[in-house]
Amino acid sequence: MTATQTVTLSDMTVRFGRTTALDGVSVGLEQGVTGLLGPNGAGKTTLLRVLATALAPDSGTVRAFGVAAGDAAGRLALRRRLGYAPQEPGFHLRFTAFEFVDYVAILKEMTDRRARHAEVRRVLHEVGLDDRRGSRIRALSGGMRRRVALAAALVGDPDLLVLDEPTVGLDPEQRLRFRETIALLGERRSVLLSTHQTEDVTALCARVVVLHGGRVRFDGDPAGLAAVARGRVWTSPDRPATALASWRTGAGVHRNVGTAPAGAELVEPTLEDGYLLLLEDAAPAEVAA
Repeated sequence: MTATQTVTLSDMTVRFGRTTALDGVSVGLEQGVTGLLGPNGAGKTTLLRVLATALAPDSGTVRAFGVAAGDAAGRLALRRRLGYAPQEPGFHLRFTAFEFVDYVAILKEMTDRRARHAEVRRVLHEVGLDDRRGSRIRALSGGMRRRVALAAALVGDPDLLVLDEPTVGLDPEQRLRFRETIALLGERRSVLLSTHQTEDVTALCARVVVLHGGRVRFDGDPAGLAAVARGRVWTSPDRPATALASWRTGAGVHRNVGTAPAGAELVEPTLEDGYLLLLEDAAPAEVAA
């Protein structure tokens, strides 16, 4: 564990029957926003649940802020420094935003009513819901519900924030606002952001981890993931047979990702290009295994 790492998951293995969801995964988190990418079934949600102490691994260790979370005392210590926003928060739709976050604060052992309510007002303000705290959850838009879930995760000012697909279903303006909020949160805590949105990772994350088949396939900065596709992205008048993916752009040319033919007009790759090719390159290994 390096001096800058706040949380480490070491050699994590999780099995569900004959299915191995995590296969010897080791990941360390630092202060700032780390993106977690991977296709459906890659093991992302399983990893988040282990980190949030909602699921015990079959083997491996979790260590956070100098404490091992291998027993009840260690897990409790981690939970007190953790904020977790699952993809499905389990809202009580008849609750108001204030009542739901207050309920979460009670679960976090905040017993002093006055101090607890002050904390609820603080986190609702932090996510921009001052004027909607009395609205029932069922009356809120999808974007506002995501903000309520984030507010609940922020109760107690946690040092570690774990977010599972927080921008799903948001319109472009909502996603931009959400990015702004998450970027601010990452300035003084460790944030693990699981998403399918590669543009969110490009915009927010100093580091990205890619899971595929329950294993870590990449762990580095976004520029390094984009570089996986260097020399393999090009433009052409038509769709070439060697392209793994190709689409006609607004400029009327095809942008291609795959095996570039000799003399191709290469273009600078994006993180999304690198991610696509990383998964494609990993596929033969999965078949061989």
